[in-house]
Amino acid sequence: MGSGSVRRLVIMRHAKAEATAPSDHERALASRGMADAEAAGRWLAEQGITPDVALVSDALRTRQTWAQVAGGAGWDESAADFSEALYDAGSDSTFDLIRETDAGVTTLVVIGHNPTMAYVAELVDDGEGDDDAITGMVTRGFPTSALAVFTVDSPWSDLGPGSGRLEAFHVGGA
Repeated sequence: MGSGSVRRLVIMRHAKAEATAPSDHERALASRGMADAEAAGRWLAEQGITPDVALVSDALRTRQTWAQVAGGAGWDESAADFSEALYDAGSDSTFDLIRETDAGVTTLVVIGHNPTMAYVAELVDDGEGDDDAITGMVTRGFPTSALAVFTVDSPWSDLGPGSGRLEAFHVGGA
């Protein structure tokens, strides 16, 4: 894939999780989260989105979100790379992790935690995308099961602020 080829980046916040667990890392999805994540997967499939790779925090709720999204979309769950580093990554570290994506990947799904996922989505956005999607992301914030779909013209290794155009914004189950 050449440097001028278009890539697609999906940034998603995990679905609704239970409030308590032995540790934050072990918090499971709530029933609503399971349903919302599956609905998000169906929506992504309806948009014709199939990831080559998914970069997913290794926390239980993000792994379960990935499983439900993949199930709802009919994707192969084995496309996921579970990342310990993404669990508590800030925006700079998240950009670094995305920049490590193989150049041959055309569609990447990233599932992580707020406030980082919301902040990365805001930073990636070049402000020139779909008006409804931009309005949705601004007015709704980035609640659980929110996802932002971007087109990216540059190689993953060059991903940075303002390098993606927002195509769609959706909240699973909504």
